[in-house]
Amino acid sequence: MKILDNGNKHILQVIPRVVSEKLNKKAENIKFIGGGSYGRVYKTVLSYGEAIAIKAYRIQGSQYEEARQLKILSENTSVKMPEVLFTYEDSETAILAMSFVEGKNVLDPSFLLKSKAQKQKFADDVVSGMLEWHGVTNSKFGLLSAPVYDTWFDFYKVEMQQPWLSGLEKLAENGKYSKKDLALLKEATELFDRVCPKDTKPVLIHSDLNIMNIMADPKTLELTAFIDPCGSMWADREYDLFQFRNMWGDAYGLYETYKKNVALPEFADFRVAYYGAMNEAHCRLGGGLIMPLWEVLDNNRLKKEMKKLKDVM
Repeated sequence: MKILDNGNKHILQVIPRVVSEKLNKKAENIKFIGGGSYGRVYKTVLSYGEAIAIKAYRIQGSQYEEARQLKILSENTSVKMPEVLFTYEDSETAILAMSFVEGKNVLDPSFLLKSKAQKQKFADDVVSGMLEWHGVTNSKFGLLSAPVYDTWFDFYKVEMQQPWLSGLEKLAENGKYSKKDLALLKEATELFDRVCPKDTKPVLIHSDLNIMNIMADPKTLELTAFIDPCGSMWADREYDLFQFRNMWGDAYGLYETYKKNVALPEFADFRVAYYGAMNEAHCRLGGGLIMPLWEVLDNNRLKKEMKKLKDVM
């Protein structure tokens, strides 16, 4: 895994050349519009006013995986998603060019001022789009390109839980991760292993549908698009839900709206909290952005759900 330089100066030099090579058009205006753990996105206006989005990645090869995920996900939901235009890679650059989708991501705090009715309509539409993915099933769990596991428990334990905890242990030994937080995750893991359903069905999941990756009309909060899948896979549906609670997703009632539409198994709230805390911690291992505030919020939610679980076990 090679970590790349996707800083403004470098990317602003690369984009005009690559756009000319791939699309035979001139990039007349390039503007940084946002980024997440693994990439930075630029709105690029081409000749004749056409706008596209170009994402520059921190990890080489990521553009091919996201292009594959976008194709499969967009084919299985009625919600608009970016269309892949081209991918590009050299020794220092990894980019994906996509159609530009309208709207603003709902991380923008101004959306919190919308009415209760607008927020509920938004949540209903988001959940409806996600449920279309969750209606697509597979015979095995795993990555979209190579699903090989018979059970979700085996897939999650082997591919995520065990390597993440091992990596966090090494960080804690070197003073780069809280031993207290590690102890919390280990205790929660013991509980998770006891209550993880062994008979769930593999469904298609986005895997990163938090409010940063949901676009809406700034005036009406009408859903306009889903963007930025990261790690889409054939998984238990609950693994798609912890992202609904990230940042201030609860202000829109996304998770609660999903639960009104789908009867989740016993202890789902604990498992969703566990997935959230584990995922936030693992960002310290994979080159992603570290957000201490989100770690604290996720860990506090996990503690509350652990207490509830212990009270009934």
